Amino acid sequence: MSNLLVEIGNTALKAAWSDGMTLGKTFRYQGEKWMDFTLSLTRKEKPLVMVVCSVYPLSESDRQLLSQECKHFLLLDKDHRELLLSHGLPAYLSYDRAASVVAARYLFRGMGCTIVDFGTTLSVDFTDKDGMYVGGNVSLGCRTRFKALNRYSRALPLVNTPETCEVLGTSETSSLESGVVSGIQFEIEGYLGLRPENIAVFTGGDANYFAKRMKSSIFVICNLVMMGLALMADEYVKKIDR
Repeated sequence: MSNLLVEIGNTALKAAWSDGMTLGKTFRYQGEKWMDFTLSLTRKEKPLVMVVCSVYPLSESDRQLLSQECKHFLLLDKDHRELLLSHGLPAYLSYDRAASVVAARYLFRGMGCTIVDFGTTLSVDFTDKDGMYVGGNVSLGCRTRFKALNRYSRALPLVNTPETCEVLGTSETSSLESGVVSGIQFEIEGYLGLRPENIAVFTGGDANYFAKRMKSSIFVICNLVMMGLALMADEYVKKIDR
């Protein structure tokens, strides 16, 4: 039996089947009927372990419904911090960030990592060469910054992430584009400079976009969170079988 990995994020749900560390097709859903979408994935095949990583706590009814769809149910949210501690991670860390750390130190054993997740939020996490978590920061993601400029300033329009962008803008639109994109670029370059010996790992929706703008070499791993959840599911299976 395969495992089903579900990540409920700030703006979308992502899911993937896994067999050990091998990931199958990744699914993405953005809408209110996330439960119906999740249940549609289990109609033909019931997972051995269903891992649900959520940015918000699930209701008791949702937990019961999902647990009926699998042999073992593993919920990772703010109310279930035990797995963070077992991986030597602080209890305040969100599980999507934790999964990225778990995957990065598995992929780059013996090397420190600077992990940048470009999503609704922009998170930056650091590990040392022994795999120990050093710390990290969270700020606004690229599209969130554009929305904030439009929402909190009456005069500024809402613009989208440009395909190309100069360092300095020469119009209202290009100055907004350059201000956000260049600002993030300088921000990340500053973080990478804190630990230049680290491997730089980018993930999230805008990972490729910003990797092209960096002066240093970048590993882009789009499914880093899913890989971390697959590792957690595989570890959970091994504990069950003992």
